[in-house]
Amino acid sequence: MTDADHPTLIRHAQAGDGAAFAQLLAQHYDTMFRFAYRWCGHRSDAEDITQLACIKLAQSIAQFRFEAAFSSWLYRLVINCAKDWHKSQQRHQHDNIDNWIEPEQAPDQRAENSIYLQQLLHLLDHMAEGFKETALLVHGEGLSHAEAAEVLHLKESTVSWRLHEIRKQLQRRQQDSDGSWEPSL
Repeated sequence: MTDADHPTLIRHAQAGDGAAFAQLLAQHYDTMFRFAYRWCGHRSDAEDITQLACIKLAQSIAQFRFEAAFSSWLYRLVINCAKDWHKSQQRHQHDNIDNWIEPEQAPDQRAENSIYLQQLLHLLDHMAEGFKETALLVHGEGLSHAEAAEVLHLKESTVSWRLHEIRKQLQRRQQDSDGSWEPSL
């Protein structure tokens, strides 16, 4: 269902209709969780972030003004929840690789993908503000540069520049390492 298909549903949710809110949440929950997972790389953490985003959505649905696509507004809400969650969790580190493994892949593949994901997220966490969101929206969610720019309230050229800078950092990191780490951004 596209944003254009449910402005009435959004308006009913804004007016306090619990069934409309539940339907809206059901339509977008998977996207919210997927984005939260891509943000943090851990299933349990993504569940926490998504729950925070659901609570925040319930508290702030009335603030949606139909000035942008609902999905763009929702991505921004999840980004803000992920940042808030990350700040509250900075003192806790995930050192156990078992937390990284997803059940649908072979064990060796899961561990390798998890390590790559953690390295990439670590690099993005240490880049300037906004780089992580840009990479996740474009490469993780498949948004175009223009769509990501709308979500992030930036110019499309800024999104393109950020992605270029991320690629440069990844290439530099690969050259500095033994060449065994090859992320696909």
